[in-house]
Amino acid sequence: MRLLLLLVLSAGSVFAQPIELGDRLELFVDDFLVDQTSGDLDFHVHQPEPRRVVFSADAPWEGNTSGYYGLFADGDLFRMVYRGWHHDPNDIRKEIHPEFACLATSRDGVYWERPNLDLFAYEGSKRNNIIWSGRGTHNFTAFRDDNPDCPLDARYKALGGVKGGLGYFKSADCIHWELAREEPVITEGAFDSQNLAFWDPHRKEYRAYWRIFTEGVTTEEVWKPGGYRAIRTATSQDFVHWEPHEDLRYPEGTPNQHLYTNAIRTYARAPHLFIGFPTRYLPDEGQRVEPIFMVSRDGVNFRRYDKPVIPEAAPSDRAGNRSNYMTWGLLRLPGKPDELSVYATEAYYGPRPGRVRRFVYRLDGFVSLRAGEKGGEMLSKPLTFAGSELVLNYEAREGGSVRIELQDAENGDPIAGFALEESVALDGDSVEATVAWEGGPDLEAWNGRPIRVRLVMKDADVYAMRFR
Repeated sequence: MRLLLLLVLSAGSVFAQPIELGDRLELFVDDFLVDQTSGDLDFHVHQPEPRRVVFSADAPWEGNTSGYYGLFADGDLFRMVYRGWHHDPNDIRKEIHPEFACLATSRDGVYWERPNLDLFAYEGSKRNNIIWSGRGTHNFTAFRDDNPDCPLDARYKALGGVKGGLGYFKSADCIHWELAREEPVITEGAFDSQNLAFWDPHRKEYRAYWRIFTEGVTTEEVWKPGGYRAIRTATSQDFVHWEPHEDLRYPEGTPNQHLYTNAIRTYARAPHLFIGFPTRYLPDEGQRVEPIFMVSRDGVNFRRYDKPVIPEAAPSDRAGNRSNYMTWGLLRLPGKPDELSVYATEAYYGPRPGRVRRFVYRLDGFVSLRAGEKGGEMLSKPLTFAGSELVLNYEAREGGSVRIELQDAENGDPIAGFALEESVALDGDSVEATVAWEGGPDLEAWNGRPIRVRLVMKDADVYAMRFR
């Protein structure tokens, strides 16, 4: 059996081009690195842990239908741009006041303040945090543009619904906004959602994601079989011309489901990855909603996991119509280097103002390779690397461990000094543990040469790995 396995591995390595990993971080969010698994081991989707409510939309110009929050870091400040809106909780069709685009700021991502901006009047007073009124306010979604060639007067950009599509808004300070052009920049879609765009630093282009209905389906027909809310994307060099338009694709067997918002972004620690938290809308289950997780390596083909990342059981008031949306934001807060903060809404359409609650992931902690008590193994595809050490983000439960073997990809043999029996077992928990082998062999001697990584795990999760 061992000889047969070696022959298979050797034959495969002749035809398989090794993955050029270099020194980049790779997350185990999909099977990109994985060639074989065995035993009690599989991908596990993690749910972030709930923390306190950080924002309540209780200002008079806000209310129970405030939403479409977008949060981002801006130097030593965090900004949150969102819609202020309110409806009669006894008749949700009745609007109490018009929609406004608003701004809140925070130094720590936990305590948020409304600056008095003196720009737009509400009930006769400009003492409020309203940054835009009129066209585009329903889904005004802003971001900081870190394109090094971005003009200063457009350092902040936003998409917002205007007649005929999505309009392009710009600002020098995220406070004073203007519509950059009269004509919409994106026109082919159904835009009653949080539609967003951002600068992709890895590919040096803008990327947009917006809501559509599946081909041939209108809003009125969406409840018919085959009609679903879906997501479309495009890229741009100038934020005006977007092409080509492509609808997101998923592996065969992924169920057709309504995806309302998308919350897609590049992941800063591994910017070649796109991660998203689309809101799954379940009209046949009381119109409830729940965020899920998905990931892509090209921005179009996504692996979508079925398990909700923020279930209705999370606190609090998430069971109502549209009451459980993930915001567009993934923040690393000061003094919390080993965690990621995400935010989700609650209490939509209710008798009290809507709220935003913080949730916490461990660093890179969206999905892991998880081994149970019986133990399991993963063998990677052939890869090349650059670096002098291997680092893992892992967690071993009581009695659990992770051991690592490096193999010569050309013959499947363990590399001298890096065999499994020489691996120093990892226990405990670390987001950045250096893998060691007895005798401390020279890993740099294998830089640029094809290898395979074998993980042998028991009662443990491995989230990410990196050669450095």
